[in-house]
Amino acid sequence: MYQQYFNFNSAPFSIAPDPHFIFMSEQHQEGLALLLYGIRQAGGFVALTGEVGTGKTTLCHCLLEQLPDNVDIALVLNPKLNTLELLATICDELQIEYDEEKQSIKHLIDRLNKHLLAAHADNRKTILMIDEAQNLSMDVLEQIRLLTNLETSKSKLLQIILVGQPELKQMLEKPELRQLNQRITARYHLTPLSYSETQDYISHRLAISGVQVSLFNRAAVKKVYQLSAGIPRLVNVICDRALLGAYATDQKRVTAKTIVQAAHENFNTPHSSAAPFIKKMLLGMLFACLIIATYFLTLQTFPKNNSSTKTIKVIKPDEAQQVKPRDFKSAIKQHNISLNSALSKLIGTIDNTIADHSNCDQLRALGIECLFDQTSWKNLIAFNRPVIMEFSISATKNIYGLLVELNDNNAVFQFDNETLSFPVEQVLAVWGGYYLLLWQPPIKNIKFIFPQQTSSAVLWLRKQLSVGKGALAKPEQADFFDDELKMQVIQFQIQHKLAGDGIVGLKTFIQLQNNDPQNNYPKLRNN
Repeated sequence: MYQQYFNFNSAPFSIAPDPHFIFMSEQHQEGLALLLYGIRQAGGFVALTGEVGTGKTTLCHCLLEQLPDNVDIALVLNPKLNTLELLATICDELQIEYDEEKQSIKHLIDRLNKHLLAAHADNRKTILMIDEAQNLSMDVLEQIRLLTNLETSKSKLLQIILVGQPELKQMLEKPELRQLNQRITARYHLTPLSYSETQDYISHRLAISGVQVSLFNRAAVKKVYQLSAGIPRLVNVICDRALLGAYATDQKRVTAKTIVQAAHENFNTPHSSAAPFIKKMLLGMLFACLIIATYFLTLQTFPKNNSSTKTIKVIKPDEAQQVKPRDFKSAIKQHNISLNSALSKLIGTIDNTIADHSNCDQLRALGIECLFDQTSWKNLIAFNRPVIMEFSISATKNIYGLLVELNDNNAVFQFDNETLSFPVEQVLAVWGGYYLLLWQPPIKNIKFIFPQQTSSAVLWLRKQLSVGKGALAKPEQADFFDDELKMQVIQFQIQHKLAGDGIVGLKTFIQLQNNDPQNNYPKLRNN
């Protein structure tokens, strides 16, 4: 209904798995790389898990599109089958003929084994992919495990991919399935999108639909993230309904209020502020009554002309501004720094010559990327870089602080013309986890380096890993990300307490740059 109103060429937030709208977040790219790596290994299991709506089907579509021509795949979409039905479904998918009248487990396995041997002799690989695998029974899972026993003297004949919800992870951890669990050569768990990924996801789908301008203001995007918890399917549902609401009320941009209303209409979530208001009003009345009662009790207890009564000095507004704040919350309120102001100061810590570029689009043209995301304190300080932290002092107002140094248990912030230190616990008490970090990819627009990739970025990677180790012998294809280089990346990741997946993403990039003594980026800790 709203497509013509917003000039869309197609509905941007349909929940149908349209490959045209595929959005590959950092973790989707990591998951796909790991699945492809697992498939290249000879036999065994690959497990992909994730919450409902996190994009498992998206990854499966991408995987199917990238399979080599010599790969045959049996796709099982309905796993609520007994052992005999599952084997028959696999044979049907692979177009294996069998006698339906003499159908038995032995007969079907014999036919499958004969087909796999012929495919192997013809240099073809066979994959079995089972979706919604958490619905498989224990007996069927055990039979699937036995299928990996179909092998030659040198290799397995069948590669099996299990795709399912978190319950699948729990099933595989049961003692009775330990043999199957031990045969999983690659596994990946998809989590919901981060805040910055949710921003990018919404922008991506709007752009695919032909709209380059932002139709959701920043408060609306944040509300989408809060209500959807970063689950792409829920993002689609909320945004679709919100656009319909904007169309119905003749709005050209979606607001946070429209998002809340859309979520209420779809999920029946509470959206009225009446109940919280009444609660606050009653508490306020009770508090006022207590103050009045205390006042009259005080009058009865002390005489009116008490010579010991002290005069209270009234601080004038201009004097109040000069009072040093005693805690972090007071400090950020007093300085009231905007995002643009904080960003300008952050840029100044890197390069004073570009401090006037207080816009992330301007910085991107210089090869500097803005990362606005949500994380934990532990992950934030692991970057070891100055960052802008966002603090919400009310439902509608955010203010910012530039964290420039860590000193024992104190966090040092740079405000207008002064630097103040506060205990970390005070900072965490008012921080919601949102931050903005600047980082510079070694090669413009390359934000990931994957195993088996050939690019000039691989040359940079080899150089960074050799820092402090002297000159290393380079392979014939120095720009190719081979298995030996992957092992070096994994060792580096484990050394720096990162996920050892062999994929160079944002965190690995930053740690590689921090490890380089020629890197001029300022650090939170220099020890």
